[in-house]
Amino acid sequence: MNDQQPQPVLTSSLLGKSFVHPLFDYLLIGGGLSLLVAALVAWTSPDESQGNVQYLSMHARFAWIPVVILLSNSTHFASSTVRLYSKPGTFQALPFLTMAFPLICLLVTTLCVVYPVDLGTNLQRLYLIWSPYHYAAQAYGLAVMYSYRSGCPLSLGDKRLLRWTSMFPFFLVCLGGEGFGLYALLPESWMAQPTVQGTMMFFKKWFFPLMIFGLPIAVFVRIWVTKQKPLPLISLLVLMVNGCWWVIFTDYLQAFTLATIFHGIQYLAIVLIFHVRDQKQRPTNRHGTLYHVLWFYGVSLVLGYGLFHCLPWAYRLAGFGVVESMLLVAAAINIHHFIVDAYIWKLGKKDSNRTIVDSEQAPVFV
Repeated sequence: MNDQQPQPVLTSSLLGKSFVHPLFDYLLIGGGLSLLVAALVAWTSPDESQGNVQYLSMHARFAWIPVVILLSNSTHFASSTVRLYSKPGTFQALPFLTMAFPLICLLVTTLCVVYPVDLGTNLQRLYLIWSPYHYAAQAYGLAVMYSYRSGCPLSLGDKRLLRWTSMFPFFLVCLGGEGFGLYALLPESWMAQPTVQGTMMFFKKWFFPLMIFGLPIAVFVRIWVTKQKPLPLISLLVLMVNGCWWVIFTDYLQAFTLATIFHGIQYLAIVLIFHVRDQKQRPTNRHGTLYHVLWFYGVSLVLGYGLFHCLPWAYRLAGFGVVESMLLVAAAINIHHFIVDAYIWKLGKKDSNRTIVDSEQAPVFV
């Protein structure tokens, strides 16, 4: 009988401690759902080997993508702002971020729209290269969060190793393509040399895919051996899923679109968990889980629509171009989101984020 006891313990350690339910956490936060959609997109892609195949972009083949982007991506960008102003204590702890920073962002956006070539182009490049870094940092943060929540504390060396491992999808994107990454920084004539092209192709097709999928497994095994306790599988999953978009899809726009959608779903799932727990722990709370979920998501959805759809129209009515208004407003919103996130997710010892991660209470949606 005793020989059969370790099996459930090992299974529980591998599964980890969920916030809501293993199915919810692994599909939405871990990214399992995104793998199913990746298979769908790849399966429905035109087969160019058959010849005479008209190329249709993913946006043309899936008419629902703009709606999904509004419901997930636009809403998730707005949700960081809603979280900033609804999280207890942020006005006192972050007065500059809550009061002055939005006005500075609006001023910078306006200057970029006024000078789209001199300033706007650089803002757009910063946003495009910062985005995959942000996704990698979120994957790292979630991996560490689930590790601690599941009772597998990490040493400083372990966290550094996980951090570098999480960054390889970002390094792959930095190689870039036409108009971005190294291709935007280095002379076109130099990048067009056969030797350089061959080297870039080697890194894109072999080196980085090996690092993106191999390193998380190696780190997982190392921690299990050294600590005699495994990381939860969701920590491994979230690192590998973040890299799969950039490896599976050679079309940067397609990879970028899918990565942003599922990054948004992942973010909304985790931020809702933290928001609901914060609100239900208020002494004056009189509402249940569903109320807080609907309130937070509804406010984020309305704000997201206003930021991404109404604000560009305001610039258009002021006489600026359609393309400049839409692209640069989106870039500025993204950068605002990246900076706000760097502050509201700090896991200080007295921060409510820390208490939720370490909590031994029942999952928030039970």
